[in-house]
Amino acid sequence: MGDKNGIVVAGGNGQGASLNQVSVPTYIFIDREQSVYVSDSNNHRVMKWNKNATQGIVVAGGQGQGDAMTQLSYPRGLFVDTLGTIYVVDSGNHRVMRWPKGARQGSVIVGGNGLGEGVNQLAWPMDLSFDRHGLLYIVDTNNHRVQRLSVEQIHSFG
Repeated sequence: MGDKNGIVVAGGNGQGASLNQVSVPTYIFIDREQSVYVSDSNNHRVMKWNKNATQGIVVAGGQGQGDAMTQLSYPRGLFVDTLGTIYVVDSGNHRVMRWPKGARQGSVIVGGNGLGEGVNQLAWPMDLSFDRHGLLYIVDTNNHRVQRLSVEQIHSFG
């Protein structure tokens, strides 16, 4: 059944913040070109590792921990659409962000209204997913719920 040893496709050079390192990677997404996107949680960034790359590219965050539109705080679940837009759960900021391909900053699409249980708030969200109809599902961990939003709701949420 093949080799039982894995092949390192991201990181593998010890814990750190260099472009060939990650610190507490938590979630991954693999696109059609077999690029690996990694939620590099303790570096507060999302990294993209192209197939056979020896170092990654920062594609979201990477400006230190914070709540500015250029920053993330403990990113978790992520999804990359066919246009290269990154959707990332910004867990420490209790929000979900969208980063268009090549953008230097993202925008809040869900949450961002502080920690809470209101309909426009999240509490330590962990993961997200889209279904085949384009509906967004968010695991709102500390509110003990999963929320579903349509595109129209995403644009008016908050």
